[in-house]
Amino acid sequence: MRLTKFTDLALRAVMRLAVAERGAPSTTREVAEAMDVPYTHMAKAISRLQHLGVVEARRGRGGGLALTGLGHQASVGWLVRELEGEGEVVACEGDTPCPLRAACRLRGALRDAQEAFYATLDPLTVSDVVAAPTGPVLIGLTGRPAD
Repeated sequence: MRLTKFTDLALRAVMRLAVAERGAPSTTREVAEAMDVPYTHMAKAISRLQHLGVVEARRGRGGGLALTGLGHQASVGWLVRELEGEGEVVACEGDTPCPLRAACRLRGALRDAQEAFYATLDPLTVSDVVAAPTGPVLIGLTGRPAD
C-alpha cells in the first residue's frame, strides 16, 4: 500500500508541530519551508488537520499553528485512515467495473491487508513517532524557501 502525497505531507506537518516549542507557534509558511514543500500544498494539509481537530490556528499577533491535545495523542493509524479516506486498495467499481468483482477472492484479501496495515499504526501516537532520534532532527529543520 502506498500513502498519497497529501497524507505524507500532513503527517510530516503534524510531526513538525509536535516538536515546536511551547509559546512559539509556527506558521503554515514556516512549516512548509521546514518540510521543503510548496506553501499551497501545506496550507491544504493544515486546513484538513484543523478540520480533524488535530491542529489549531490562531490569527493575529502571537498567533500561529499549534498541535492540539488530540493531535499529540492521536493514533497514527486513525490519522492515516482519516487522511486517506475510505477507499480500497483496488478499484473494482467505476467506469469500467472489473468483470471478476462478483466472484473475486483477491479484493477481500487486499481489504484485510489494508486493515492490517492500519492496525499496525493504531498503537503509535504522534508523540511516539517524534521521540528521539526523530524529534531533535525535526527541531533542527529550517528548510529553504518553498514556492
